[in-house]
Amino acid sequence: MADTIRVVVAKVGLDGHDRGAKIIARALRDAGMEVIYTGLHQTPEQVVEATIQEDADAIGVSILSGAHMTLLPRIIDLLKENDAEDVLVFCGGTIPKEDIPKLKEAGVGEVFTPGTPTRKAVEYLQGQLVG
Repeated sequence: MADTIRVVVAKVGLDGHDRGAKIIARALRDAGMEVIYTGLHQTPEQVVEATIQEDADAIGVSILSGAHMTLLPRIIDLLKENDAEDVLVFCGGTIPKEDIPKLKEAGVGEVFTPGTPTRKAVEYLQGQLVG
């Protein structure tokens, strides 16, 4: 792995609110990571393609639409299909507590809910991807 952590930050599906994604992207960038923000209304296929093209170490998905139980497992499946299952997937947004264990079982590394300090995501990525 390169010295600099590379993270794709994505808004998947129909969700049109990207303030949280931009906040986390800025926090990761401020912590010295290279961030690729894919923009709004991305499909899982587009996110995985960008991740592979950018040789990213992680994908951070911001999701508020309620489609997390469909979209996140699809991203993980696509990573496996493309021999990129070593890419760390994490997410943030309005995700019910009862869905968090299911997402982790599906392969999501960590779930950050509203109000989580951005440094928690930074520390999580550094802990998972450095050294």
